[in-house]
Amino acid sequence: MEPEETLTPTPDEAARLAPNASGAAAGDAAASGVGAAPAATPAEAPGAGGGDPAADAALGASPLATDPAAAEIAGPFGIPSLDQAWALAEAGGPVIAVLAAMSVTGLAILLAKLAQFAAAGLGRRRAAAEALAIAAHGDPARALAQAEAAGGPACGALAAALAARLAGRPEAAAREAAWAVGARATEGLRGWMRPLETIAGLAPLLGLFGTVLGMIAAFAQMEAAGARVDPAVLSGGIWEALLTTAAGLAVAIPAVAAVNWLERRVEREEHLIDLTLAAFFSGAAQSVHAALADPIPLRGERGASAPAHAAPALRGV
Repeated sequence: MEPEETLTPTPDEAARLAPNASGAAAGDAAASGVGAAPAATPAEAPGAGGGDPAADAALGASPLATDPAAAEIAGPFGIPSLDQAWALAEAGGPVIAVLAAMSVTGLAILLAKLAQFAAAGLGRRRAAAEALAIAAHGDPARALAQAEAAGGPACGALAAALAARLAGRPEAAAREAAWAVGARATEGLRGWMRPLETIAGLAPLLGLFGTVLGMIAAFAQMEAAGARVDPAVLSGGIWEALLTTAAGLAVAIPAVAAVNWLERRVEREEHLIDLTLAAFFSGAAQSVHAALADPIPLRGERGASAPAHAAPALRGV
């Protein structure tokens, strides 16, 4: 039996047979379920610099992964550090700077008002009741000393009424002097409240204004890019625009709460002044606590009426 003749392919034939052999090997690997991982293409190779941001965004890439500024700002647990807060301020532009100045101003006003209220001695109902009790027992001089030593707007108004009565002034003059002292005290307590109210009202509007400007800039960039719109750039412009609204609300919410609390403190002190003076001039200080809780109107006292700046409950009675 003659041996089979072995045919050796020429180089040209080997080149033509190579693709077919690769395809056959791939088919065999697919059929067997085992195959080597495909080689990364230049566009898919990491670190090649050929990645397409638009394609990444289309595949669900987060703006934090494509925007270096956003990635810098994103801190642990959402709480920015000092450097991250500075990056936020730079991203927000001049509107953030104005809001920061308003925030510092509002905080300074609040601290000043707290110090003023503490020094003024608000809410000293017990001291006013003690002075009224002393006056009801027929010792106005000692009651005057008690009221002056206690301090506070309510005790100050009561001291003015006691001083006028000790000086022998008419009842109407004593009333006017007492109400004038109380009005001056409460007017001073309302000082610098209007700037704080202005900050509370303007901060959200200024933040919204910054958002509108940021959206205009973002859509202008989108129009300039034409068909080559980068979603990462657009999303970065939008979150920077919304940043000013968030900052405006962050400034306005505490300011509104502070204004309401300060106004309530002043209103309570005005009410205490009204109760104290009504109890004194009506002669109802026999029962001090009852007089402060439910003051008797000034009806029938020498035909005099409460002055125009008195409490509404005491006018026209």
